[in-house]
Amino acid sequence: MKRPKLKKASKRMTCHKRYKIQKKVREHHRKLRKEAKKQGRKKPRKDPGVPNSAPFKEALLREAELRKQRLEELKQQQKLDRQKEQEKKRKLETNPGVKASNLEPVNEEFGQRKAKNKAKAGKQNPKKLYCQELKKVIEASDVVLEVLDARDPLGCRCPQVEEAIVQGGQKKLVLVLNKSDLVPKENLENWLNYLKKELPTVVFRASTNLKDKGKIIKHLKLKKRAPFKNEVCVGKEGLWKLLRSFQETYGKAIRVGVIGFPNVGKSSIINTLKQERICNVGVSMGLTRCMQVVTLDKQITVIDSPSCIVSPLNSASTLALRSPASIEMVKPVEAASAILSQADARQVVLKFTVPDFKNPLEFFTLLAQRRGLHQKGGSPNVEGAAKLMWSEWTGASLGYYCHPPTSWTPPPHFNEGIMTDMKQGFNLEELEKNNAHSIHSIRGPRSARSILFQSSGLTNGIIEEKDISEELPRQKEKQQEEGEDHNDLDSDQESVDEEADEESLAMVPAEETWALPEESQADESAQSYISDKMTEEEDDAYDFSTDYV
Repeated sequence: MKRPKLKKASKRMTCHKRYKIQKKVREHHRKLRKEAKKQGRKKPRKDPGVPNSAPFKEALLREAELRKQRLEELKQQQKLDRQKEQEKKRKLETNPGVKASNLEPVNEEFGQRKAKNKAKAGKQNPKKLYCQELKKVIEASDVVLEVLDARDPLGCRCPQVEEAIVQGGQKKLVLVLNKSDLVPKENLENWLNYLKKELPTVVFRASTNLKDKGKIIKHLKLKKRAPFKNEVCVGKEGLWKLLRSFQETYGKAIRVGVIGFPNVGKSSIINTLKQERICNVGVSMGLTRCMQVVTLDKQITVIDSPSCIVSPLNSASTLALRSPASIEMVKPVEAASAILSQADARQVVLKFTVPDFKNPLEFFTLLAQRRGLHQKGGSPNVEGAAKLMWSEWTGASLGYYCHPPTSWTPPPHFNEGIMTDMKQGFNLEELEKNNAHSIHSIRGPRSARSILFQSSGLTNGIIEEKDISEELPRQKEKQQEEGEDHNDLDSDQESVDEEADEESLAMVPAEETWALPEESQADESAQSYISDKMTEEEDDAYDFSTDYV
């Protein structure tokens, strides 16, 4: 076995083994010589070239060189053409919404708008483009499906978007309670009774067992499965019948827009209705970046939209749950602790199987030890545990629920006339029967196994582009303030002894620069070089010790 940090392993072997290898090599060479004698040696013929006695030798050589150049140019041109075709294919694969088979626009306006958006995409702020795309979806649709996460339906509603739909004219708004298999049945029934007073509400659970553009996905049979997880779609027939009944009363083909906050399952609902994986679906937030038109049949067309943009004026827990950039802009520990502060501590302890904790930092430390998240040196990775909890909470696996408000009050942008207009054209009796059947077929978790969460209420969003332009300077000011705080901390740490100073320098980001005096700059650089070398040797020694153990 090769020992680390010692001399190379010896290549000596026994004489018996060495002689045996030499004998095998001689036999192999003898065999090759025999085969070569049988076949006869065929040496490649060399080009004799143009003899000196041939007339017009120089002209012939020039013609040969010109031919070579033409062939090389032709090869290069073919290579460039191939690269262009490959780039086009990659663009089509990355943006499946551009494919003619998957994207069937209702009018030529959609194609023109997409071409303009692609030209402006590199110059404009992506949030402004999301606002533009969301407005286009609302304008182009006759029925708007607002997708809500059944674990926190009130927190997934955006009053600004609903108000824009009401002001848009003769448009219908329907609420879809997705991920309904992650909440207890009693809680789902309570939310359904609360929401159907305002708008038509559909209980839904998107399917995961779908065809990927004509290819069947074979799901692996996992040994450990959650008892309440279903791979079968629930509520698809009810939503289909609801849209079909409205189309019959409307008298012509309808367009259905799908809107909502990130990670509520907008694209999954479209894939379930189409029974094919057309729209991009994933765990990460904000995968849909432009409007995508999908034709279900001759009478119904669905339009997928990018997610609604969350206003920075919301609470910390709302930003952590609804904003895709929350884990990047805000520190992971702060985002996860904001979520943890609104959850029932006793049920969190039972769900994550950790001991009782006093504060969020202690919980993340215990969770890191439980899940085996350790840093170099054996200390628990608190940030990794915070990111893990945040990803589980925003994903589609953790079961938690919120209680609906005790007293029902209509929102300020709705009144009785608007609510009755929204319900006209739909067969509500059949919808109630389908919702009851869907709730009966769902295998939801028990309330003891899921976590009780306190909802922050309606989530404010941004639709107007001018609001985004005002939002960006605030974020820059916050980042500058954070940078100043880091600099103050660094200046305080300079007064500590050398060993503590080296540890603090390891934790400072690489982007920060340290201002050194002009006279002692060379000495400081030399000392830093020596200290870096010493730390490298210590790290190597540590790696050796851990590997050898």
